[in-house]
Amino acid sequence: MPIMCEIVSQDRIVYQGEVDIVLIPGVEGELGILPNHSPLLTIVNYGVIATRKGKEEEYFTVAGGIAEVQPNKVTILADAAENVAEIDISRAEEARKRAEHLLTEDIESIGDDYLKFQSMLRRSMLRINAVKRYRSRLKLHS
Repeated sequence: MPIMCEIVSQDRIVYQGEVDIVLIPGVEGELGILPNHSPLLTIVNYGVIATRKGKEEEYFTVAGGIAEVQPNKVTILADAAENVAEIDISRAEEARKRAEHLLTEDIESIGDDYLKFQSMLRRSMLRINAVKRYRSRLKLHS
């Protein structure tokens, strides 16, 4: 018996389907969610969500959010999320370089944008690392 999984970002439904297991990066460690899991509400950390149905696996980057777990459904409301298979690595590299450049400017001139630029760098690094780590796994299962 599978469990329904929805990953929703601020602008779209990133994933919706039945899976055997969902692995979620929680703030206190990785959570493995199986069908008939106890209800739970948790904060989602920066990281990679993995779903598995049979031998098929899918991976999604997530930049924070919350997850609601019910016995037959997992809903992840992400600040930002995307399927690793859809990440444009060259765009992620450009975003990393742009964020690094912005962070090397004089702190006085950055002002209130410092945290925004740090977040840009963190998200671009997450995307780059996810592609490097998980794309080869996706090809192995295809």
